[in-house]
Amino acid sequence: MAAACARTLCKVGWNILESPASRRPGTVSYLLGNVSAHGSRRAYGTGGPGVRSKLLSSLRGGGGRVLGCAFMLGGGLGLYQAVKFRFQQHLAEEEHKVSRGGGVRLTLYQYKTCPFCSKVRAFLDYHQLPYEIVEVNPVMRQEIKWSAYRKVPILMVDGEVQLNDSSVIISSLKTFLIKKDKSMSEILCCYPELKSVNDSGKKVTEYSNKYWLMLSEAETTAVYPEKGMQKEEMKWRQWADDWLVHLISPNVYRTAGEALASFDYIVREGKFSTFEGFFAKYVGAAAMFLISKRLKSRHNLQDDVRQDLYRAVDDWVAAIGKKRKFMGGDQPNLADLAVFGVLRVMEGLQAFDDMMENTKVKQWYRRMERASLNCEGRD
Repeated sequence: MAAACARTLCKVGWNILESPASRRPGTVSYLLGNVSAHGSRRAYGTGGPGVRSKLLSSLRGGGGRVLGCAFMLGGGLGLYQAVKFRFQQHLAEEEHKVSRGGGVRLTLYQYKTCPFCSKVRAFLDYHQLPYEIVEVNPVMRQEIKWSAYRKVPILMVDGEVQLNDSSVIISSLKTFLIKKDKSMSEILCCYPELKSVNDSGKKVTEYSNKYWLMLSEAETTAVYPEKGMQKEEMKWRQWADDWLVHLISPNVYRTAGEALASFDYIVREGKFSTFEGFFAKYVGAAAMFLISKRLKSRHNLQDDVRQDLYRAVDDWVAAIGKKRKFMGGDQPNLADLAVFGVLRVMEGLQAFDDMMENTKVKQWYRRMERASLNCEGRD
């Protein structure tokens, strides 16, 4: 509305200036009369006939050009203010869209103590994407009975699009935040499921491209401005999934006491009934203590599994180097968020305290805590 009025003022001013008779006494009266006929009579009639007569007489003999310039100046200023307001409104809408994850509604189905779920939460928190949490009962799993995919995490987008696998969730969401012309369904098509049977005869599901962001060449250059950054990020994201995460269980269930403390934490933070909680704490702790021994053998870990954890964490810190705050530079990248998410599930347990005391990870980990909570390092 404001823009339309401003354009009308500009048009009137231009007509006054262009009129060949603009210097004749009756011209200004004629043009003002036309404006009044199109709905502006109230504006020029508020002072009564005497005021209008004085205005017209004062503009005779060349005053039309002054009036024309005045109309154009007023119209120009009006247009400027209208455009400025609309631009500011557009920026606010875009900022709101980004902060709200493109306006999508996110629901995360999880176990709080699951390292893969913790990875997804680290990503969502760092990027300030609001989401609802549905804590899944690990015994009955009734909360995800509607899903053919029976693992967590599961992320639902707008209650319609289902994202499975922590790395696929993170890659597809990151792609969605960068690309403005693709829906989540379109992006998800770039991460097809691959079903197979492993050496043990168990059916498994994998996903193609799960460490890739589906971006154009220009977008890729903007996200990874330095050579090798993309490959480094992908390498360490995969390392977190294929190696680091397998060190968690053998370390938190290393001894009977640690296993009991771990399940006490799991029951306290998870969704269990009273009976399930008692059963999980004591029977589950005993079972996982025994299973951790098999995991140690399966992954070729040392007798003292702490040493494998220490070495892995120090390898990560060495890869970051002394000149970078994060592997992503001044701000965390997807590898930083993945490793932080995995290690975070040990907080409050003996394995975490030992790791912080016997490795060089503490400074990086504290920076990641601040980044995740306060978005430190974000543009």
